[in-house]
Formats: sequence, C-alpha cells, structure tokens
Amino acid sequence: MKEQAPQGVDPHIPNAARMYDYFLGGKDNFQADRDLADRVLSFLPETRDGTRENRALIGRFVRYLCEQGITQFLDLGSGLPAQENVHEVALRHAPDARVVYVDNDPVVATHGRALLADPERVAMVLGDVRRPKEILSSPEVRTLLDFDRPVAVLMMFILHLIRDEDDPHGFVAAYRDALAPGSYLAISHVGSDSHTSVTDRVSQFYEAANMPFRPRPGEEISAFFGDFEFIPPGYLANGVGPELGWPYLEPGAPVFLDPDLALLGYAGIARKP
Repeated sequence: MKEQAPQGVDPHIPNAARMYDYFLGGKDNFQADRDLADRVLSFLPETRDGTRENRALIGRFVRYLCEQGITQFLDLGSGLPAQENVHEVALRHAPDARVVYVDNDPVVATHGRALLADPERVAMVLGDVRRPKEILSSPEVRTLLDFDRPVAVLMMFILHLIRDEDDPHGFVAAYRDALAPGSYLAISHVGSDSHTSVTDRVSQFYEAANMPFRPRPGEEISAFFGDFEFIPPGYLANGVGPELGWPYLEPGAPVFLDPDLALLGYAGIARKP
C-alpha cells in the first residue's frame, strides 16, 4: 500500500523526528523511518528506552523552569506531538505559560498545528533551527514570546543531528545572545566520550541514509552553554558538574537506561546571568 505524505515530503527518505516518534511507539512515521530505526534498534535496543527517558527529562526540565518563574518556552527541534508535551507540562504548572514549537519537518508542522495550536498560548513554526534570525523574527515567535523577559530555549535531542559544517556553536550562540538575563538554555545530546564503537556504528546507519548523526565529546557540548551558569546537579563534562551519567532523575523515578550506557547521554540546564 502506497504511503501518503504531505506535499513536499518524500516518504522514502527517513527523518529523525519521525524515527523519534517510532522509538516512542507513535504511528506518525513511514516505512523508511521504521527501516532505519529498526537497524539502530537491532544494534542498540536500548535506544527506545533512552528516547523515552529523554522525553521524561523534557517534562522534568519544564517543571523545574516553571518553578523558577519561567512562563515562556521556545522548543527547537520539537518533533511530533507525544504525551506530556512542553505546553501541557508548562500550563499545568504555570497557567499563563506561552510555548512555541519549531521543527523543519512538514509532517511535524502539520500535526502540531492540528493538535497543539492555541493562538493565545501555543504555536507551531515550520522552520530550520540553524537559521536563528528567521526563527526569532517569525510572527508566531514574536506574537507569543517577549524577549525582553526571560525565555527558556529547549534544544533536546537535536544538536547531535546537526553537522559541524552547519556551525551549531555559532547558531546556538545567536539564540543565547537574543535572550534576556534570567533566561535558560536546556540541552540533551549524545556524547562521544565513551562507547565510541557504539556511536560510530549508529553514525554509519544514519550516514548510509544521508542523515547526520554527530555525537560530541563533553567539552564541545559544554561549550554550547557559553557563559550561562549551570544548574545543579550540573553538567557532566570534565569536572564541570559533580555527577557522571544522565542527570535530573527524580528519586524513585524509573531509570530506563543501563547505567553504563547512560554515559552515552549528556544533559544540562543553565541560566543566563
């Protein structure tokens, strides 16, 4: 049966957002997405649990940010709507919260606008996170978010899907520079400090499908935060933070990742002074 896709979308080309949806058990994906995802799972079955943990981590970050008084969120590379979306968690803890999602996949944008859009609180932008000027000047962003006040920028599970030649440190700096003091930046990223045979093999799967997958060492990931101040338990690279592993696990919360494989993942949240 021929798969139907929105105009401009080739269902035969795998997409990271739709693979993420598949890892989470979603149905908004095509056979090409499932084929590549299954290749990854055949080599690293823990990917599914790691994806779920990243999703749960987003919720914990958002709740923490709301507790700090943040009511504005810019979710870059948001992916397809799933359970416990940013706006759902934010509005639960801060009824006046405003959330803008950004993704470059038309499938994500179509579903997001249908399921999430609330002109007064939530918007979905079809855009490229590598172009911060376009994102920050978009009507949806300017309508919902006031950059004279603190904003939380979320870049969860997205930067390792960006090639070095696209200057990720440069465009992340542009987002940081646009933020008012008291704003926050949250990042999760696949690391390359350990288990290089695993990350190299997964990178090969993605490259065979002409998709980027660029794990980075802790020092490079730490640099994404610039001079922002890390929030305890802190970041994980080279003594910057006190803990090694995947942080921000609540007491009693399920730990999906094998403790050893957890070293593949880095996450951090930091505040603009």
